[in-house]
Amino acid sequence: MRNVATLGVDVGTSSTKGVLVDLSGRVLRQATRAHAPARPRPGWVELDGDLWWAELVSICQELLAGEHPPIAAVGVSGMGPCVLLADEDDVPVRPAILYGVDTRASAQIERLTAELGADEIARRTGAPLSSQSAGAKIAWVAETEPAAWARAARLFMPSSWLVRHLTGAYVLDHHSASQCAPLYDLADQDWYAAWAPAVAPGLELPPLRWANEVAGTVTAVAAAVTGLPVGIPVITGTIDAWAEAISVDAHGIGDLLLMYGTTMFLVNTVDAQVTEPSLWSPVGAYEGTRSLAGGMATTGAVTTWLRDLVGSPDHQRLVDAAGRVPAGADGLVMLPYFAGERTPLLDPDARGVIAGLALTHTAADLYRAALEATGFGVRHNVETMLAAGAKISRVVAGGGGVQGSLWPQIVSDITGLEQVIPTQTIGASYGAAYLAAQSVADVAIGDWNPPREVLVPDPRPRDTYDELYRLYRELYRGTADVVHSLARLQQQAATPPTTPRTPGASR
Repeated sequence: MRNVATLGVDVGTSSTKGVLVDLSGRVLRQATRAHAPARPRPGWVELDGDLWWAELVSICQELLAGEHPPIAAVGVSGMGPCVLLADEDDVPVRPAILYGVDTRASAQIERLTAELGADEIARRTGAPLSSQSAGAKIAWVAETEPAAWARAARLFMPSSWLVRHLTGAYVLDHHSASQCAPLYDLADQDWYAAWAPAVAPGLELPPLRWANEVAGTVTAVAAAVTGLPVGIPVITGTIDAWAEAISVDAHGIGDLLLMYGTTMFLVNTVDAQVTEPSLWSPVGAYEGTRSLAGGMATTGAVTTWLRDLVGSPDHQRLVDAAGRVPAGADGLVMLPYFAGERTPLLDPDARGVIAGLALTHTAADLYRAALEATGFGVRHNVETMLAAGAKISRVVAGGGGVQGSLWPQIVSDITGLEQVIPTQTIGASYGAAYLAAQSVADVAIGDWNPPREVLVPDPRPRDTYDELYRLYRELYRGTADVVHSLARLQQQAATPPTTPRTPGASR
């Protein structure tokens, strides 16, 4: 079996990535398809679900061109929790609504919390409803888009959508389901049918599997368009951050994954359920595992925004320039809440703030401030996790942002945490390929992806960062009322005006 390979595909916020890996963990080929989510209104973030399948097909065709080892299994993962609703023929009824960066369902969160009870929701799902709760977004479609809802028959996320097209199976992994609050019961580890009528009336919820379970096998139809062999297993897959944790060997008790990407995810694996109202407490990717997790809404997204503002130079040029800026970005503090903020603020109406600007500041200063803002946000999340009773014994960095050392080094300097940098930092697609390999062979991720180095905090800027972190926390409290008012103005400006009805006119 060592002369075969597995293929992993991950659908991310800004791209879909695929990787071909042999059973020793050696990367044979990689492919990427860039895309960008639509933001039709402030707080709305969407992506065409059909694009996910089209990009997988294209990636498979590239990776499987020419000579390669026989493909033994396929793994999939994707951003989440997302809400893709499809009809009886598996045609999407509307674009997919993305994870916690999409904040449209505030009214549904309020209604469901009032109807079902805040305490009971927290007891069953491990956290209050928030912009990360996929169930509230399902309810949003049911309440605000009746024509789309009338056609909706099934619920998908990126991984389960790819599984459906590859195998015909309609399944979802437990971890993704546990982020569909309030539809999933953590204690029973199953859909909570009693609340389905209030959230997703009439929707056929998928049967549940664990991420490493085989969902089905590649059909002849899927094989014809992808080049994959007919009949090979396809694992159920999961949300990208949890596949990422697996890919870098950060899924042991006490491990904390820091996933550097368009957004920042933090996943702490715990031995028993730990709950904190401002964090998430989903089940893990593997049966019997639990997580305490957090996420920042915009991290790499802010650096990309800055890059676009200054003429789209190569990212490395900006990173190099930011590396020459002293700690503290020449007296700047940034709140990176450009699309609201997830944990631990749970504030969909938070907005970005840059404080301390002077005419002497440069693009490099701003870029440095954006990287430091990630560090302050990570510190805020980690402090919240520890206060909730989490045990963090080892921190592992993953994601595309780890490929350069400046960003994770800044985070270590701000938090005081050492970070293990793995040999492979490809991301969730590598984790999906490993999950696929587990279905056909006895493999260990520690052998596939051993540590490359350990980043140690530099003590010299500690006092500077402690002071700036204090100001970071104060800045949110001091500007919250102002930015909330501005967020309402943004929402009003983006809402199409309604045409007044003539009294007595027919509807």
